Amino acid sequence: MSWRGKPVIVTGGMGFIGSNLVRRLIDAGATVTVIDRMLAQYGANPFNLSGLQPELIEADIGAEAAIFEAIGKAAVIFNFAGQTSHMDSMKQPLEDLRLNQEANLRFLELVRRVNPQVRLIFSSTRQFYGPPHYLPVDEKHPIAPPDINGIHKYAAESYHMLYARVHGMRTTALRLTNVFGPRMRIRDAKQTFLGIWIRHVIENSRFEVWGGEQKRDFTFVDDMVDAAFLAAETEATVGQIYNIGGCPPMSLLELAELLIRTGGGGGFERKEFPAERKKIDIGDYVADDTAFRTATGWQPKTALADGLKQTIAFYRAHAAHYL
Repeated sequence: MSWRGKPVIVTGGMGFIGSNLVRRLIDAGATVTVIDRMLAQYGANPFNLSGLQPELIEADIGAEAAIFEAIGKAAVIFNFAGQTSHMDSMKQPLEDLRLNQEANLRFLELVRRVNPQVRLIFSSTRQFYGPPHYLPVDEKHPIAPPDINGIHKYAAESYHMLYARVHGMRTTALRLTNVFGPRMRIRDAKQTFLGIWIRHVIENSRFEVWGGEQKRDFTFVDDMVDAAFLAAETEATVGQIYNIGGCPPMSLLELAELLIRTGGGGGFERKEFPAERKKIDIGDYVADDTAFRTATGWQPKTALADGLKQTIAFYRAHAAHYL
């Protein structure tokens, strides 16, 4: 696929993954429209697109009147909008329902009516697998969402795939694991625990590691953007759901030690899981992304240590815009 001059929409384009995707699309020559409600508490940050001027529609993805015209013109839509905080979803379940489920259904209905043949890539999550029955986790693993956010994200993915089956929409869903890199939220742990760890490293302070034996795998954001591009460019992925992994897994204790060595600062204290978070923790998780690699030829390029090094360097230069 040639991206030059192609009209592309990125929902959530002011957020972490979305903004990195927008930057790559603009570099490739695409004509990019960002749809974003600009809610800082959910990750929107104008600095993420500093120096760029894509068209910005400040609206919810369910706001038909505001986005109708842009949707009708798009050749590709990357639907990366959403609320990602698991604890926020437990505290405000109806708000999470509105943002992650209702808005996506309204969005899909609009796309079905005005541009049903658009190429649509949906940003899903591994969270709704729940505690793994086996490792690595493939796409056939049972679904058991451990929290409200997982239920709503699974419903949103299910809507996307239903519209693909019933209405012939050209949709692919990518179930993401722990994506990290420049432009992620580091003010707190709303997007990922790794964000707040990085903040402590650049501030040379101490962070908490809850448990520590849990294994996780991570995806550097540049590799995630590569995966999104390949999903859109590969016809065989239409109508399919894929796990996206990345770096080899390691325990949280190993990750904390690697982060401190890489950043040259900070420290950590190992603590028991807070009771309210322990209830929704999934334990170990490692993605089996063989299906996506086979379909697209995707291979992650960035080692975990290298990704952490790039991320820390970014925040040492730009921390004022993220704290």
